Amino acid sequence: MSESLLEVRGLTIHHGQLCAIDDVSFSLNQGEVLTMIGANGAGKSTLLRTIAGLHHPTSGAIEFQGVDIVKMQPNRRVGLGISLVPEGRRLFSSMTLEENLQVGAFHAKKGPFSIERIYELFDWMPQRRKQHVWQLSGGEQQAVAIGRALVANPKVLLLDELSLGLAPIIVERIYALVPEIVAHGVSILIVEQDVAQGVTVANRVHCLLEGRTSLTGVPADLTSEQIDHAYFGAELAKATPQPGVGE
Repeated sequence: MSESLLEVRGLTIHHGQLCAIDDVSFSLNQGEVLTMIGANGAGKSTLLRTIAGLHHPTSGAIEFQGVDIVKMQPNRRVGLGISLVPEGRRLFSSMTLEENLQVGAFHAKKGPFSIERIYELFDWMPQRRKQHVWQLSGGEQQAVAIGRALVANPKVLLLDELSLGLAPIIVERIYALVPEIVAHGVSILIVEQDVAQGVTVANRVHCLLEGRTSLTGVPADLTSEQIDHAYFGAELAKATPQPGVGE
């Protein structure tokens, strides 16, 4: 896992006057799962959408296999090998399950994932392939969104809030597929509020707090107390005087 695929350096992103991401840097290596954790509003989804080309950064660099992609259109990023599973799935509700997969395969690179292979990963899909996606459950829709991203045969898969709104047993089933996806040569960047699930599959963890990096490391080297402090800003809260206290 020494070869770096994705390099983010000094990235700052604004929404109008609001600074959503402030000077964040990290790398994603070949064959790695990097989990980006943080509370709601920490800037995680903004960061992923910027890597995918859906937001433009204020400053900083994004390189994919040594190529500067900051000004590159989203479709060209897909062509290079970056696929996003967006928060909320964003499927085409007027289309069937199979038609949604065909959209992902339209400009697919050569690789291990075909629609047939997705049907092997999710063995319930062949019987449901002609159903419109609005007829599927939330967990089934998430599986279709993952399949749609995989059939493009990405080198990097961006998973945004994978567990959002899903029952725990469904989340476990989806996360169980992560090692198999990585085994096919895909590196994964996961954005997640569910710390336990995200850390379980991660080679490395990167925590954001109010848009800034608050912790990075290998899960085995991090204590739950360290993660809690980084996630909730416990140390910051202790260090910041409250109004009327100590004045």
